[in-house]
Amino acid sequence: MSGRYLIGLDFGTLSVRGVLIDAGSGVAVDHHASPYRHGVMSGSLSDGTPLPPGFALQDAQDYLAAAEEVLIHLGRDRSILAIGLDFTASSPLPATADGTPLSAPMPGEPHAYVKLWKHSAQRYADAINAAGGAFLDDFGGRLSGEWLLAKAAQVAAEAPAVWAAADRFIEAGDWMVMQLTGREARNLGFAAYKAQYSSAEGYPAGVVPGLDSRLARPLPAGSPAGELTEDWRRRTGIKGPATVAVAIIDSHAVLPAVGAVEDGTMVGALGTSAAYMFLTERRRPLPEGLEGMAHGGSLPDLWLFEAGQAAFGDVLAWFARTFPRGPDLAASFAAYNAEAAALAPGDNHLVGLDWWNGNRVPHADSRLSGLLMGFGLDTTAAGIYRALMEALCYGTRRILELATAGGLDTRRVVMTSGLAEANPLLVAIMADILGREIELPEIAHATATGAAIHGAVAAGVVADFKAGAERFGARSRRQFRPDPERSARYQSLFSAYCDLSGLAPVRAAMRRIGPLAGEVAGPGEEAPQAGETATNNTTQSKATFG
Repeated sequence: MSGRYLIGLDFGTLSVRGVLIDAGSGVAVDHHASPYRHGVMSGSLSDGTPLPPGFALQDAQDYLAAAEEVLIHLGRDRSILAIGLDFTASSPLPATADGTPLSAPMPGEPHAYVKLWKHSAQRYADAINAAGGAFLDDFGGRLSGEWLLAKAAQVAAEAPAVWAAADRFIEAGDWMVMQLTGREARNLGFAAYKAQYSSAEGYPAGVVPGLDSRLARPLPAGSPAGELTEDWRRRTGIKGPATVAVAIIDSHAVLPAVGAVEDGTMVGALGTSAAYMFLTERRRPLPEGLEGMAHGGSLPDLWLFEAGQAAFGDVLAWFARTFPRGPDLAASFAAYNAEAAALAPGDNHLVGLDWWNGNRVPHADSRLSGLLMGFGLDTTAAGIYRALMEALCYGTRRILELATAGGLDTRRVVMTSGLAEANPLLVAIMADILGREIELPEIAHATATGAAIHGAVAAGVVADFKAGAERFGARSRRQFRPDPERSARYQSLFSAYCDLSGLAPVRAAMRRIGPLAGEVAGPGEEAPQAGETATNNTTQSKATFG
């Protein structure tokens, strides 16, 4: 042991997970996790205040408490060279200039809390999209309701008092860096992918009143934000320089940990949701259907094209919880995986759409929902479970095909993160459906390790991300090769998936029966247009969202 360490913090949907890495050997020597006290607030706030459909909020104070516990466990009385952290995105919150979350002085106001990545503000995104603008060019001409601009528009329109009191509208990852260092230092990845920032034009103007003054110019990935404050050192017992890097989007953090730091690589981060990243040295037009592209926000000197599925592991966990096959979730997964593995492609006679939490690619519509087709009296629970796994993989293949059609090179396909590591059957099915060899790097805590590498680069422990990947990243990997016979059987099933997902009447029906009250105009009503906001299914004219 060198006696000097790195810490990586991975702020996920329900907890923060940390890893301690020996800076000399590159070996992870400890890890710890701490859950958020209030979890995800979707039905009501902690004081009982009811929340509208589509809300998914968190209490920023939970991040501080969980981070303190992890840093004490990993860092007390140790010399910490660097700390890196990643965060779910887009998860913004309104705050005062000194970083105080507005949920502190306004505990009963829903819009004062963190809007978690899965919180939907789709109708505001739709109105922004209808108005258009050059800032949408690198994002296929459309925003997602999960992104910062749509969520800012929602706060300004539905809670003007909160918006007026907000000196900052800041991603939770950037906010956490501010808490640790006492300095506001935002990340280019959050700004570019979630708030459509460009180095030439800055943030989009005229979308939400006063938004630009609540944001800040961002820094590239791997930049130092500052050192850990004396207050945090006192509370955690951390010693050493403890340089803190700017935060990084959680899915992007895995790249150096799995050795994906070069042109021609596709990486899938499979977790609660799924993110797919395509790395290239050259700028090219955004392939049709993909979500966005930016330069330098995730890795310096590389363009990263992004796509994703809004629900991934969530879908399988929902099924195993709702229809348990054992005393706990782990036992149910084991039972379902064993039975599903015995089925060949097509044995279940089912094809599904993977839209359990809306669709990102190619429709960018959080109001869409899941669907299974082909039920019969011979349908089994294991058959349904396998159909759900196959639907997730069909969605992945659709994204890969769009990227390839748009000219993106994918010489390597890498899958990583918790679900990929925990469910090899899923990765094997994906290899068959993609018809491609898949690499699965063997590394524990890949996302937190990637965050630690960002800290190492920021602190100068390594010269760059390639050196960080070599010293601290995965040292072995499994290969999943497609079986030609199974791949051939999946061709017609994937074709059925594409036909089903392309049916406009199916999507229209989903919007009509969807759970998000007010998201879709009823008979005789108009959907909100650019410059308007809808409240209780009525439309009020506005010059902007304010």
